[in-house]
Amino acid sequence: MKTVLVTGFEPFGGETINPSWEAVKPLQGCQIAGANIEVCQLPCVFDISLEQLYAVIELVKPEVVISVGEAGNRSNISVERVAINVNDARIPDNLGQQPIDTPVIVGGPSAYFSTLPIKTIANELNNAGIPATVSQTAGTFVCNHVMYGLLHYLNQRPPAMRGGFIHVPYLPEQATRHSGAPSMAVEMVTAALKIAIESALRNETDITISGGATN
Repeated sequence: MKTVLVTGFEPFGGETINPSWEAVKPLQGCQIAGANIEVCQLPCVFDISLEQLYAVIELVKPEVVISVGEAGNRSNISVERVAINVNDARIPDNLGQQPIDTPVIVGGPSAYFSTLPIKTIANELNNAGIPATVSQTAGTFVCNHVMYGLLHYLNQRPPAMRGGFIHVPYLPEQATRHSGAPSMAVEMVTAALKIAIESALRNETDITISGGATN
């Protein structure tokens, strides 16, 4: 049976929960489109997050890896297109590190593109009534760090192993502490991730959509 690894993050930036992990953890042990789902919580820490991610990949040997993170200023599910080889932290990570203008991987290429069917995923989410876009930036904090590091790692492995990153909004209980911030219920985010997993397994190549599902 195929395996899909889905990761979320621990809370950071003064939050007590992280919507990525709250939405990811119910997927443990699920079977979607003939694949077994394994989940893992990553620390919101530069470098250590990648060490733990690589260790889990070696352990479960997934065909697909989807990392998920919090983007509290976004109202939609954001399917990320690209990760850049830059750490530029606006706040410290959970160990107090705040790298500025450093590479994720020394000597690595400037960017890596997701190998998931990003437009197909966004389109299928919207068709299911879940607001979604293709995003052109994963930021420069730990989320981008993990996406870039994941894609760099997978680039060294067989091409059958694919991966990418999805950002999710605050949960409603978080948004109450951030005036005017958008939010999405955890049940909807989990449902979106199930659709994304199934879409990634069914579609090795992407559809072409002009305009529309972009951010």
